[in-house]
Amino acid sequence: MSTNEKGTPQSRTYTVNDIAAILGIGRASAYKLANSGLFKTIRIGNMIRISRKSFEDWLKMEDV
Repeated sequence: MSTNEKGTPQSRTYTVNDIAAILGIGRASAYKLANSGLFKTIRIGNMIRISRKSFEDWLKMEDV
């Protein structure tokens, strides 16, 4: 597992806010995307976490 500059393990998931920032979209659009089934998500109570690998694989496919 890679580490960031602080030496902590890099998260294996993104938050909805993370994907909104990565894609340059609003939170509402990011929630719609997260709930679309295009990549793997994990629900913890009312929080949504997006699989980093699944999201990055989807993003690569969209770039083609």
